[in-house]
Amino acid sequence: MSIVHTEGESNRSDARERWSAGLDDARTQSLLRRDAAAFLHQSLSSPCLTAIARAEGIWIEDTAGRRYMDFHGNSVHHIGYGHPRLKAAIAKQMDDLSFAPRRFTCEPAVELAETLADLAPGDLGKVLFTTGGSDAVEVALKLARAATGRFKTLSFWDAFHGAGFGAASVGGEATFRSGIAGPLLPGTEHVAPWASHHCPYGTNSLEDSARACASMISYVLGREGDFAALVAEPMRATPNPPAPGFWRAVREACDRHGTLLIFDEIPTGLGKTGRFFASEHDGVTPDILVVGKALGGGILPIAACIARRDLDVAGDYAIGHYTHEKNPVTARAALTTIAIIRDDGLVERAAEFGAHALGRMGELMGRSAHVGDVRGRGLLFGVEIVTDRESMAPDNARAERIYYRCLEAGLSFKISQGNVLTLSPPLVIPRADLDRALTIVTDAVLEESR
Repeated sequence: MSIVHTEGESNRSDARERWSAGLDDARTQSLLRRDAAAFLHQSLSSPCLTAIARAEGIWIEDTAGRRYMDFHGNSVHHIGYGHPRLKAAIAKQMDDLSFAPRRFTCEPAVELAETLADLAPGDLGKVLFTTGGSDAVEVALKLARAATGRFKTLSFWDAFHGAGFGAASVGGEATFRSGIAGPLLPGTEHVAPWASHHCPYGTNSLEDSARACASMISYVLGREGDFAALVAEPMRATPNPPAPGFWRAVREACDRHGTLLIFDEIPTGLGKTGRFFASEHDGVTPDILVVGKALGGGILPIAACIARRDLDVAGDYAIGHYTHEKNPVTARAALTTIAIIRDDGLVERAAEFGAHALGRMGELMGRSAHVGDVRGRGLLFGVEIVTDRESMAPDNARAERIYYRCLEAGLSFKISQGNVLTLSPPLVIPRADLDRALTIVTDAVLEESR
């Protein structure tokens, strides 16, 4: 469950007070105390504010018995929680073959690599598996260094690419870069991202912002001339789609300067945006593509780095070397998840339902002066809460109050950048439940706009 951490008790809203009152049951409090005592504490994780007892379909249920539609799910729940077809496939695979040591291959792992190569755009046809997206980003970084003989990377401030040392270095979120004694990886340079409205470069529209950002990327790549790779999400999961033509301009800049383009589709791939890969919206093929999170169907952890065939140049090095690199059970989970997405038409469903959701949320801009923007692709969309549309100043306090109203009404989601209600429902969500959730958000926004 996504929980907002406030700056002080005085900032608590009535909705949060009512929601928090339900945490007084003995089972929840006991589990929270044990959690705080057992886990290393870190931002956004431990200690926790509540505990989950069940997860099924689009629903999560806490230990106090309260149910929530989960529109966050850490981006793993494309096919919902506990999909019966997935559970049956995993159980059968455990009976057939439960593990394969790394130096041996097995049918599920090879089939998964072949399937991803078939689905990936262009000549992306060589694969390595890891147990998480952060590790897959690390593989991509090592491969880019081996292929180019360079070590520098360019990426965006405020981006997230994982919590590993290399992934956090190319990432730009302060939470994952602060508190570490000494420097992160050398050569990990950053530029400001494109913006939804007021651009860091002083422009005023999404198109102007994208042009300025693409120009800055081209300038930096050309000025230094020795970047191994540009690392980015094709659509920022905050969420924030790029303007048309942005990635084509960046692709051309990378090609001019011999820089590889790495797309991180860990949160946005596998149909979430209404295309199987988010980069398909922009007609641009990266040199390396990384997927994860939902690849294991919300049950098992698995991620993949998919590279151009001619980048298979690191045979004398260990660029992955993970114990579960060819685990048959996690591979079977990924194969079954992909099959469910394709067999049930979930990519097309995400496009259809997403257009409907963006339309409904877009109507809020005419009903509340505190909605600065509504944006997204497919079933990953956001509502930006601002003090007013003239200044577009983030209104974090109002966004928090809206969040707790929604949580009280049975809807959980994430707040990005402090003021963007980020809504990411499972692709299997029934239309009636989607409309119910959109009504909850609408009512909460309007209540907090009075």
